[in-house]
Amino acid sequence: MEGSRLLAVVVVVLVQLGGGGVVGNLVFQVKNKFKAAGRERTLDALKEHDTRRHGRMLAVDFPMGGNGLPTETGLYYTKLPLGTPPADYYVLVDTGSDPLWVNCVGCRGCPTKSNIGIDLKLFDPEKSETSSVIKCDDQVCKLMFDKESPSRCSPGAHCQYNIAYGDESNSTGYVVSDHVQLAQVTGNLKTTASNATIVFGCGTSYSGSSLGSDAGVDGILGLGQANSSMLSQLAAAGMVKKEFAHCLDVVEGGGIFAIGDVVSPEVKTTPLVPDMPHYNVYLEGIAVGGDALNVPASIGAIIDSGTTLAYLPSVVYDSLVPKILAQQPGLKMQIVNNQFACFEFSQNVDESFPTVSFQFNGSVTLTVYPREYLFRAKDDIWCIGWQNGAVEYDDGKERILLGEFALSNKLVIYDAENQTIGWTDYNCSSSITIRDEKSGADYTVGSQNINNSVNSNSGGLNLEVGRIFYVLLAIIVGFTASEF
Repeated sequence: MEGSRLLAVVVVVLVQLGGGGVVGNLVFQVKNKFKAAGRERTLDALKEHDTRRHGRMLAVDFPMGGNGLPTETGLYYTKLPLGTPPADYYVLVDTGSDPLWVNCVGCRGCPTKSNIGIDLKLFDPEKSETSSVIKCDDQVCKLMFDKESPSRCSPGAHCQYNIAYGDESNSTGYVVSDHVQLAQVTGNLKTTASNATIVFGCGTSYSGSSLGSDAGVDGILGLGQANSSMLSQLAAAGMVKKEFAHCLDVVEGGGIFAIGDVVSPEVKTTPLVPDMPHYNVYLEGIAVGGDALNVPASIGAIIDSGTTLAYLPSVVYDSLVPKILAQQPGLKMQIVNNQFACFEFSQNVDESFPTVSFQFNGSVTLTVYPREYLFRAKDDIWCIGWQNGAVEYDDGKERILLGEFALSNKLVIYDAENQTIGWTDYNCSSSITIRDEKSGADYTVGSQNINNSVNSNSGGLNLEVGRIFYVLLAIIVGFTASEF
């Protein structure tokens, strides 16, 4: 994945701590400091260098809101203060895409209201004292959005972006840099505001339904590995480790979301597939209630918090779902809202249906319990969260897509620096321990729920959310640099 590889010859400083002005494009010649200075490359010297570098890194806490149940909000979001003075924007937390973008003033087709208890707003760069528009001939545009932009842009043209998603939604606009206010972890359940300057999309046009439904938000916070993600920008500036964690609370709503080195609880990890977009992992097998399925060796898996349900290739779906339903013979299946396979059931689903286990490289298992793949549409009507449909890249291989429903009630740790991902069953209403690299201290980060009074359609299935957020895996179809 070309966008995720760091350049070997230049370092572009994209992020700055503090409340100063906007960061420009600073290009530095890169040398090995030990060789250049004639210093001995000893283990002690290397460890001393690492200690000083890590001492600049922050742990960051983000408030969480939403609920992964298709019958409720069907999404998880966080509050992100942008601009100077800062204003709060609510953005979908999505590990299946890269850039951060928010809807901007004058946006065509952008949502204006939401029924999940948040007030939507449009970002206005002219009202922020620290905002600056990125031009198409800027190195930032080339490195993060459009590598061909300098050769085909006119003088003074804006750097533009165009992002399409798997549900055929589309956001277009131009690129700006501005302050984001981060909640730096400074103690147990304690944070202090710190500003950083990042580059993000300012949406001027939106089409599709993902953000236009009643459960609308202000934009999307991509947490992928490409240079354009906020995580990559903060890490490139040495402010944070390229590691984050989330714990999606399907019981109480909200949960835990933090950037930094999680030291407790410990999780067992599996390697990421190299040179692949997003968080691909090696799948080695699937078992239903302990019985192994016959899964083709070519099938892999993607971990994606921006997708609500789980999507399986037909060859997997056709063997997995009948094996689950066979545990309760005599169920009368019905189709709800022309898309979900449902049945009437009044007993305890966790005691009546089997677990589904995904085995990954390194003897790592993800266990999905019945309450994490079945959801209640209404009264005693339960629907199956497994969906028939796979994600396929240019290599022609089908992949299972595990969304937030399957990831709920688990602490998931994404370590892009070491190219691993891991998880453990966890009470997402509790807390985790994260290390502050600056002081070396370990601090408690607790769960949060931005809005406990979120409206939910508990009386029936939320068709919009159930339909729209199935495949929110982002496919960036192209960036253009032209006169705005």
